[in-house]
Amino acid sequence: MSNCYFSVERAGIYTTFQDSGYDFLQHFGVTTGGVVDNNLFRTANKLLGNDDNEPVIEFAYQGPKLKLEKGNVQIAITGDVHFIISKKSENYTDTLGKCFQTYQLHEGDIIDIIATKSSIYGYFGLLGGFKLNKYNSSGSTLVRSKIGPNDGRKIQENQLIEFNKESQNEKLKQISFPTTDKSNVIRVIEGPQESFFSLETINQFYNSPFTISKSADRMGIRLDGNQIISKQSPNIPSEGIIKGSVQVPGDGNPIVLMVDHPTIGGYPKIATVILNDLVKLAQLSFGKEVSFEKVSIETAENLYYENKNNLDEIFKSIKNYNNKYLLYTLVECQIITRLYFM
Repeated sequence: MSNCYFSVERAGIYTTFQDSGYDFLQHFGVTTGGVVDNNLFRTANKLLGNDDNEPVIEFAYQGPKLKLEKGNVQIAITGDVHFIISKKSENYTDTLGKCFQTYQLHEGDIIDIIATKSSIYGYFGLLGGFKLNKYNSSGSTLVRSKIGPNDGRKIQENQLIEFNKESQNEKLKQISFPTTDKSNVIRVIEGPQESFFSLETINQFYNSPFTISKSADRMGIRLDGNQIISKQSPNIPSEGIIKGSVQVPGDGNPIVLMVDHPTIGGYPKIATVILNDLVKLAQLSFGKEVSFEKVSIETAENLYYENKNNLDEIFKSIKNYNNKYLLYTLVECQIITRLYFM
């Protein structure tokens, strides 16, 4: 047992260790996996001064409640997340946390990641990272395959989570992260089996809205709406597939494949969501409406590098802050809210 660890008082709904995932293993039947939202993942590690690919805890809807049993550590949470820090030195007074900045936790402190707000996924990172048993050099958990750290399982209540090193008296950092794109237009490139669909059906795919169904997770997102029916057989010989592929099964309801997608599939693919917008789609909750817009491969590539460059520029804005002025107790937050809306 490490000298530094948390205990898990509540695990959350779907809480796993993740990094950028697995490369070059699909021919062995191992999917890529990795974080759903690479922008938030990178930002957490940049705030903490970690390597870009240092594993973090990814959570969906509700995160874990953790008690720091041994050690001291600096943490950061990225996303649109409601969380509370309760410090032992302050008699466990609940303090409302802010995303996109670092906090110093001391032995006995508790962090309660209560819920995501306008999005689905959030990220919890530590300076120096977690102590994990990696698989093929990756800290990504593939729950369905039982591959990766934590014996390939979701994080469980009452387990202990070790981390690599203590950190204290480190400068606290914050960053102004831009608001997520509110447009629900999802850009795609032409799929390898677009010719399986009539021109009328293709126009319907691009001109009719779809709704995020309840069948949505790290493997894929099923969409409800006008049925997209292939003019040929709804089944094809199984072939390799990638995240972002828009498969159309026999019932005509498209499925957008996500990071834990199967390595092969036997449904025709009408389109492929570009990487920039796959993150946006993944963060949309049940019942949200989306529509598709076709772009060229060149446009998709330009948008990818534009996003990467924009993120690099944002990282330059990371600055130190004084913890004293950016933490409010819940009582103080309620007073501020009442004054604001009077």
